[in-house]
Order: sequence, then structure tokens, then C-alpha cells
Amino acid sequence: MQETFDKVSVYLIQYGMNIIAAILIFVIGKWVAKIATNLLEKVMINAKIEQTIATFTKNIVYYGILVFVGIAALNKIGVETNSFLAVIGAAGLAVGLALQGSLSNFAAGVMMILFQPFRLGDYVEAGGAEGTVQEIQIFSTIIINKDNKKIIVPNAKITGDKITVYPKK
Repeated sequence: MQETFDKVSVYLIQYGMNIIAAILIFVIGKWVAKIATNLLEKVMINAKIEQTIATFTKNIVYYGILVFVGIAALNKIGVETNSFLAVIGAAGLAVGLALQGSLSNFAAGVMMILFQPFRLGDYVEAGGAEGTVQEIQIFSTIIINKDNKKIIVPNAKITGDKITVYPKK
């Protein structure tokens, strides 16, 4: 009986310490991720980067760090993490392929915000639509035509075609 108790106590001490260490890795990692991403967002806002882009980047970096921290914590417990990394890589590829159109619209939106071929209130002919630019969103641009109809044009269509900006009167 004493021998069994000694074996159990050795396992509890060994694995208990690993579990406590894994919990500490996760808690501290989550805290560091929050501080780092808040700092990143402040730097981006101070650099006058669009609020939407700053928030989006902050969230992507935060969850990326959390995935890394989660894998480190599981590794500390003794879980084989190679399969997790393979699954995350495959999931990333699948999501990237599924969102290919949306990602191209997002990239085009970022380029339009950064290079500003036109501004809000400009009268433009772009992406098969003509009218006054009301809003440039992440995935699309809203244009109001002469008949006061709202036209929503995907950003990739705008950047993939010619853009005519008419002078203000």
C-alpha cells in the first residue's frame, strides 16, 4: 500500500507541477498578449493608421499570440503539439482559400485607404459605377449615383479597373 501511495504522490507532484506551469504560461501569455496588442493599437493610431485597420490588426495579433501560448502550455503538460501545428496550418490554408475573394477585397480596401486615389465626397467613375463616394469600407465602397441610389461596389473591382475622379465644381 505504501509503495502505491509513493508512486501516486510522485506522479501527482511531477504532473501537478507541469499543470501549474502550463496554467501560469497561459495566464501570463494572455496578459502579455493583451498588453502587447493594446500597445500595438496605440502605436498604429498615433501613426494615423485607420482605426478599422488598427483594430483588425490588433485582434489578429492577439489571437495569433494566444494560439502560440496555448500550444506552449499544452507542450508543457506533455501533449504532442506537432499534430496541432499541422491542423492549424491546414485550417489556415482552408480559410485562406475559402476567403480568397473577401481577402482580395480587404487588401484592395487597405490599399485604397493608404493611397487614397479618391476621397469621401469625390465624384468618381470606378468599378462600373458612377457617383459620389459616400463611404470606403473594408470590403466595399458605397457610391451614391445621380438618382440618389446606393451602389455598393467590391473594393477589388474598383482597384482592378480604371478610376476616373471628376474635379469638384
